[in-house]
Formats: sequence, structure tokens, C-alpha cells
Amino acid sequence: MLFTLKKTLGGLLMPLPLLLIIMAVGLLLLWFSRWQKTGKIAISCAWLLLLLLSLQPVADRLLAPTENRFPIWQNQQKVDYIVVLGGGYTWNDEWAPSSNMINNSLPRLTEGVRLWRQNPGAKMIFTGGAVADNPLSSAEVTSRVAQSLGVPAAAIITLTKPKDTEQEAHEVAKVTGDQPFLLVTSASHLPRAMIFFQRQGLHPLPAPANQLAITSPLGFLEKALPAAFWLGHSERAIYESLGRLWQRIKPAGKPLPSTEPGK
Repeated sequence: MLFTLKKTLGGLLMPLPLLLIIMAVGLLLLWFSRWQKTGKIAISCAWLLLLLLSLQPVADRLLAPTENRFPIWQNQQKVDYIVVLGGGYTWNDEWAPSSNMINNSLPRLTEGVRLWRQNPGAKMIFTGGAVADNPLSSAEVTSRVAQSLGVPAAAIITLTKPKDTEQEAHEVAKVTGDQPFLLVTSASHLPRAMIFFQRQGLHPLPAPANQLAITSPLGFLEKALPAAFWLGHSERAIYESLGRLWQRIKPAGKPLPSTEPGK
């Protein structure tokens, strides 16, 4: 129940749905009440915020501080485990395997595979439960795609029950114990994920992937024209800010029932 509430409220607080709600309220005030000036102000403010959040300089300025907390992993030490956190996915047998990994999940996996090749004999741990009516979990889909990229099944451990990062940390602890391991997730998500794993008494080594905030030179039009692509960057920054706020105020969750990790 709490998980569903968190996801629902978090979704409504993202820029696009929230600003559309504000615009809708403004239109209702404008057309069906005496508060026309308030309605005009609400619509104007929501439009201006939507414009700003859809511009590259604004979006990437919001996102960069979170993404830049940890540098990419440069093979500073050998590890026995590489943990790749779950992300967006679906499953369609008729698609190319990697097409089933959507949004942030494919860059996480490809970085995990790169690091696995630098650590011969290491195990890859994939996490993430099933979403909605999907017959496969995020961890199982990631495992199938990893195998299509040359990672043998014997090198893979799947943890298929966690629904969020806190639960992923609980389950990973049962496998790695107090051994250090590489923690691979999106660069914007990594600061929050590190806190969850360290709270479990674990020793994660940060390995960011899926960096989005662009620092290389861009053309004038790319900076000046609003685009859904840049709005997605703003959404990522706001999502992580809300996640860190929730992390600070929410009491620690209970561990999931003990299970043997699948392979």
C-alpha cells in the first residue's frame, strides 16, 4: 500500500502531470468562477515553468549536481560482485533482446557488462521484481539480455522480489555479506542508492552509468528550443530530489522474506 502510494504521489508531482493539473485548475477558474485573475496567473505560471524545464540549459543545470557526485569506475580494485540495479523494462519475444530494456535500464546493464569483463570470475547480480502483469521480473529480463551479450548464466544471480532500491539493498546483503562490490545504477540515482546500501552495513563501490546532463558544446537551436527530451532531464532531477526527501523522512523498511537467489 505504501509503495503504491509513493509511486502514485511521485508520479503526480513530476513536472508534466503537475503543471497540467495547475493549468486545468486555472482553466476551471477562468471559465467557471469569478476568480479569473487567479486562473490567469495559474495558467501563466505553469506555462512558464513548463517552458523553462524544457530548455537544455535549465534542465541540465538541475541534473548535473546529482550526476557528478561520483566519477566513473576506473578498475581501481578487483571485486567478486557487480550489482546492477533494476530499471524500466518490458518483454516481447519478437523484439531484439536489448529493446526490452527501456529508459535507464540498458545503460546500466551495458556498464555492468563492461565492468564484469574487467573482473574475470565475478558474479553479476541483477535486481528488480515484476511490474504489473508482466510475466517476467526486471532481474530476469536483464539476465536474458546480459546472456545475449555474452555473459554466461553461471555468472548471473537474479534477485526477483525487490520493488524499490531499499528492498534491493536488503536482498543484496544476503548475497554479498561484508564484501565490497560495484554498485551500478544511473548517475543521478547513485547518491540515493549508496545511502540505502550503506545503511545495510554494506560496502558498495560507486559505479555510475546513464549520465544525461550534457556539458559538451551544443548549437544555439538545441539550447534555445524547448523539447520533451530536455523535460525528461528536468523530470529526472526532480524525481531524485523527491526521492532523497522521502529517504530522509521515511522510517527504515522491513526486510523481505528470506529467499534463495535464482541463477
